[in-house]
Amino acid sequence: MVDHSPGRPAETDAIALLDDVPLSTAEAGYVEAARAANTLRGYRSDWAEFTAWCTHSPTGDGAPLPAAPATITGYLTNLATAGAKVGTMSRRLSAIRFAHQLRNLPDPTANARVIAVWEGIRRTHGAPPEQAKPLMPPDLFDVLDACPTTKHWKDPDRPDEPDLSGARDRALLLVGFVAALRRSELAALTTADVTDHPNGLVLSLPRSKSNKHGEHAELAVLPRSGNPARCPVVALQHWTQLAGITDGPLLRGVTKANTATTRPLHPESINTLVQKAINRAGLDPTGYSAHSLRAGFVTYAHLRGANDRAIAHQTRHRSLATVGTYVRIHHAWTDNAATTLGL
Repeated sequence: MVDHSPGRPAETDAIALLDDVPLSTAEAGYVEAARAANTLRGYRSDWAEFTAWCTHSPTGDGAPLPAAPATITGYLTNLATAGAKVGTMSRRLSAIRFAHQLRNLPDPTANARVIAVWEGIRRTHGAPPEQAKPLMPPDLFDVLDACPTTKHWKDPDRPDEPDLSGARDRALLLVGFVAALRRSELAALTTADVTDHPNGLVLSLPRSKSNKHGEHAELAVLPRSGNPARCPVVALQHWTQLAGITDGPLLRGVTKANTATTRPLHPESINTLVQKAINRAGLDPTGYSAHSLRAGFVTYAHLRGANDRAIAHQTRHRSLATVGTYVRIHHAWTDNAATTLGL
């Protein structure tokens, strides 16, 4: 929620920068809901960084709100010369724009000076965004096999138990890969989102990156596999049965006592869990994240002969061109005329 506590300068929080009339609790909640939680956290961090820079700004009047065009261009130039990535600078501009919108102030990023400098920075320093490495078979199988199945205790009188964290991680990996889910979608899954089907399970996603307002339900399927060790349906059902989950969040934390909590996983913790699972398999986790599951699905499906439209049916991409950006170096050699030159 919005922090209106005394002693916290309003100008350090882009979300608190509304009218001079205090927000009600309900209004503040809706303001928070207007953006994804990760976006709001990023805005807060970026706005705090910008306001801190403004106190030492060598250009403009140094005021963050309203920000003078010269202040913003000086800030961008400083970031660019320091080696900041274009994506980082773009996000900072979004935070500045958002803060001004919340105070009904003109958008300073639309100023001609800012546009010109920003375009020059993009042309000079632009580069393809870093993408997560795809996690797919056979590496995915190794990662699954490395998930612990039995919990051993130091107390010799306590019998071994099924390892809940291992069961949860197998479900997370297989569901994330086969359903091509984003980390936020994995974290938001509840038992109410899962429907049985003769061919497996259907996941209903009420919110997603491309369906922020929930105007239509998005569906992803989990088909049954002939190999139970590789089956997302078996993995998910095994986890929920062991954890005693009958309603509420589907993917949850596991305590040191080997019990499931009632709280859903945080999207950031899913990143950590994926990287730890990769490390357990003896692989270098560098470059991998929760998004590696979604990227792995797209890349592997292409290698298996699926077309972009079929892949987008599962990933729920609205643009087939976006699907193509996932097919990286692994697909560059497929059906490429350069391999037929005979030189």
